[in-house]
Amino acid sequence: MAFLLLILCGFAGGLLGGMGMGGGTALIPLLTLFGVGQAAAQGANLLSFLPMAALALAVHAKAGLLRGRGLFPLVLPALLFSALGSLLAAYLPADALEKGFGVFLIVLALIRLRDGLFARKQTDKK
Repeated sequence: MAFLLLILCGFAGGLLGGMGMGGGTALIPLLTLFGVGQAAAQGANLLSFLPMAALALAVHAKAGLLRGRGLFPLVLPALLFSALGSLLAAYLPADALEKGFGVFLIVLALIRLRDGLFARKQTDKK
């Protein structure tokens, strides 16, 4: 049963990651719900992210969805701060990682909810 749950988690993470919607945003909470520790879930996410990102990048590039000029200001800081984040995660207790990720998900959900409600109001007025 646990193996099937891991396959389903991989399916959800891969599907969302392939669409560019942050597969780890789904994969990490799913893994922790099934008893995987936060640090191990984040490690599994990083490991699974590499092939998903490479495949999704190729598909998005072929579809013409990448805009080269706008990527550099995003990629350089992301690379630098991913190194910093990795070092920080190695020293933080698991409890702090769990709470920090939970707060991140709540803030993200609130922003998406706000944007969704605002977009509907604008559409309704037209």
